[in-house]
Amino acid sequence: MTRTTARTAAQVEGGGEVDSGPTARALQQRREPRAAEDLVTATDPRPPAPARRADRRPTGPSARRGLRRTVRAYVALTKPRIIETLLVTTVPTMFLAAGGFPPAWLVLVTLVGGILAAGGANTLNCYIDRDIDVVMHRTQHRPLVTGEVTPRAALTFGLVLAVLATALFALVVNWLSAGLAAFAIFFYVVVYTLLLKRRTPQNIVWGGAAGCMQVLIGWSAVTGSLSWAPFVLFLVIFFWTPPHYWPLSMRFEDDYAAAGVPMLPVVASDVVVAKQVVLYSWAMVLSSLALVPIAPTGPVYAAAALGLGGMFLLEAHRLQGRARAGVVGRTLNPMRLFHFSITYVSLLFVALAIDPFVRF
Repeated sequence: MTRTTARTAAQVEGGGEVDSGPTARALQQRREPRAAEDLVTATDPRPPAPARRADRRPTGPSARRGLRRTVRAYVALTKPRIIETLLVTTVPTMFLAAGGFPPAWLVLVTLVGGILAAGGANTLNCYIDRDIDVVMHRTQHRPLVTGEVTPRAALTFGLVLAVLATALFALVVNWLSAGLAAFAIFFYVVVYTLLLKRRTPQNIVWGGAAGCMQVLIGWSAVTGSLSWAPFVLFLVIFFWTPPHYWPLSMRFEDDYAAAGVPMLPVVASDVVVAKQVVLYSWAMVLSSLALVPIAPTGPVYAAAALGLGGMFLLEAHRLQGRARAGVVGRTLNPMRLFHFSITYVSLLFVALAIDPFVRF
């Protein structure tokens, strides 16, 4: 051992001061702890990676419940109850166009395309109306209001559905049906939601034309063309929409007023609204009867159009009578006509579907 090494070792053992020689510095570095950043080596100048956090994403039942909630939220954006009403008119129109059973695959594809088209249009409607949905009690549960779906995700979802619907009709059915579906989406989103809904009390009258397109789509899917019969059915739905929707607007008049949407019940008295309901109801019933010689249809549809039409007119006139008598609020009971209007259109089109098979 050299004298320098021996002296350094003795000083270390005795707690004395270590001189500044290379060997002394090496021994001192062995004794002193070093900070994490000092542990960087020359070959790898990066600091040590932080410890990896455990994956906290839900698994098992929690993950499945979260997925179900997400799926339900996206389905809610499409307004499935409205879609059901629209599709009720599609299939019977296809039966009338075919004079019996149309090909099953064509019915299935047309229904899927209709669901995608209506769902896309309704989702885009929710995206645009999310500011007023926050204000209205009736719509405060919608996914864009509760935050279950982000606006960007809803916009993307709606556009994807619209594109898929148009592409499906174009590639599998025919271009006429595809064009009608695309026009229906455009009309509902742009003409009704963006241009009419917040500007005129006649918003639902003209905006309802988008919902009438399903009968044209169903007819064109079977025949590849259009004729007078589907346009008469178009008028039936067109005239049905105001007496269906205005009673609902009467029930939620305060909601629409708070949101600044000028539905007819917001800007006019109950007497005026009820009178309009009666006028459109008569136009609807007369249009439904006009289909009998134009299609032509048989006795099943004719009897249904006459009987159901008479019941609808009775309910409309009863609403007008209560309004003229000064009845207001829940006692006015406009929802009675609203609920019956759904029954009316469902049974009328069921009779239309049965009619080709029952001819004398």
